Amino acid sequence: MDLQTLILWFGLAMVGVGVAGGGALVFGELRVRALRKARFQDPASPIDTGRGEVRILGQVTASVRRLGQQAAVRDPSKVSDVRMRLVRAGFFGREAAIYYLGARAAALAAATLGTIVLLPFALKPGQGMAPVLLAATLALIALLGPDQVLSARQKDREREYADGFPDLLDLLVASVEAGLSLDAAVGRVTEELVRRYPRLTIHLRMLTLELRAGKSRKEAWTAFADRLGIDDARSFATMLRQAEDMGTSLGETLSVFSQDMRQKRMLRAEEKALALPVKLTVPLILFIFPCLLGVLLLPAVFRLTQVFN
Repeated sequence: MDLQTLILWFGLAMVGVGVAGGGALVFGELRVRALRKARFQDPASPIDTGRGEVRILGQVTASVRRLGQQAAVRDPSKVSDVRMRLVRAGFFGREAAIYYLGARAAALAAATLGTIVLLPFALKPGQGMAPVLLAATLALIALLGPDQVLSARQKDREREYADGFPDLLDLLVASVEAGLSLDAAVGRVTEELVRRYPRLTIHLRMLTLELRAGKSRKEAWTAFADRLGIDDARSFATMLRQAEDMGTSLGETLSVFSQDMRQKRMLRAEEKALALPVKLTVPLILFIFPCLLGVLLLPAVFRLTQVFN
């Protein structure tokens, strides 16, 4: 078996591992969406939630799940942290952490196997650095790939949450000043924000369900802030807890906090606007400046060549 065949097979193996792990997480998210749709839109509609993993993703997904369960048994403290990261990234399935740990373990196993197989080719004279570079690439993908993908997805959602949180507060202030209670205002705001910030409304619906289930307002809002993972939500949960303990007016407190959030959003926008010239410096130097230089100098160069010829 030559080196090109090995590269092809191990590339296909890494793609298979990524598809298995990613497909398991995506299936978990689709299952949660189906459950949410049935709960909020049509409570009587039946949903098939059993045997879905094996039927859709087959034995590969089942193997990834077993690896994840073994990793969770070896390190139970890691499961809660991984589950919170997955929730912040948009994966709400109960077994999403198991699939994620299993996908990481499978990727590490594939990278280790690939490195072992490529080692004789790396030691063989005349092969160059290609086997070493391929083994290093597999190791980097296995070690950093899943975390980087999850972090990028989490940052994207946190950016949307930060953009939509001031609008959420404005609508809460309007609803509370109109005479609604805070819990009823949350349900009203959820209906208003569902089109503009659909991801944020998912957490608002979970907050509403927790409040209806009997969880205290302090605990529900604290859990809501933890799921969002942004500082504005944590500050808001702390403010509500202090307002409830001290007995201050909720409407006035929300108004002051909402104004503060609008000012912060304006400051973030101004910061991005001021940073734009600095970010444009490199593209201007690399792409636009050579074009301008060519447009200005080419006619002079052409005339000089005619004069000297």
